[in-house]
Amino acid sequence: MKTPARLQPLMDDGLVDEVISQLMSGKEAQVYVVRCGAQLRCAKIYKEANNRSFKQAATYQEGRKVRNSRDARAMGRRSKYGQRGHEEAWLNAEVDALRRLHQAGVRVPKTHGFVDGVLLMDMITDGEGDVAPRLNDVELTHDQAHAYHARLMEDVVKMLSVGLIHGDLSEFNVLLASDGPVIIDLPQAVNAAGNNNAAAMLMRDVENMTRYFGRFAPELLNTYYGPEIWDLYERGRLRPGVALTGQFERRAENANIDEILMVIEHARAEAQEAEERRLAAESGDE
Repeated sequence: MKTPARLQPLMDDGLVDEVISQLMSGKEAQVYVVRCGAQLRCAKIYKEANNRSFKQAATYQEGRKVRNSRDARAMGRRSKYGQRGHEEAWLNAEVDALRRLHQAGVRVPKTHGFVDGVLLMDMITDGEGDVAPRLNDVELTHDQAHAYHARLMEDVVKMLSVGLIHGDLSEFNVLLASDGPVIIDLPQAVNAAGNNNAAAMLMRDVENMTRYFGRFAPELLNTYYGPEIWDLYERGRLRPGVALTGQFERRAENANIDEILMVIEHARAEAQEAEERRLAAESGDE
């Protein structure tokens, strides 16, 4: 296929030998399958700020570290220099997150370079060597749902243990590789210690995963891994490999989580109603 202009510099530098096909085009980026020597990889081209449709960027960027105090002041004043600083921080966020999480043992794509807003990384494949499907596009058995949910909870713990929250985790941002789920799409990764919305985002991530896997293993819908994980984090007891129960005991000192639990219950009720309507519509079509 014709080489996209943004990929030409990588070909000129010998990082990419051939562009095979476009894999997807989303709200933040376009992704291409490329050949690098004998390896097939993905090249993620981030869209320019004025072409991105992602909203609430400031909510996710709160607490992100910048290079120095001058940059921080400029970003706070929203000057042109500050706007460039915001853009640079946004573009680097996923690269930094992927590198940190890969080192921490989280199942994410390994990066192989970042040039002029283009991220080169592993292509995640299924058992046949083809591009791995998103969780949203697969049907699971009861046992698979339990196993994959447990692995993703382990990865959420590993992420939070190094201070990061995905911020947009769902069945659309997880690929099912030949050896299990792999987390993708982290440009909105949240700094857990510096973001006032961190707890809510963590619990939303976990709840999204629980609702999805609960379609195949309904008993998961009675678990509360999000509050449990955040409570361990706040008390300094969160470590990779920590034994999770999925249960959560309210205590006086974590009363602030009660509001989030109410939101979770409301979301679960809405999801159940939506599922019942979907099943009713399907039975009516038959």
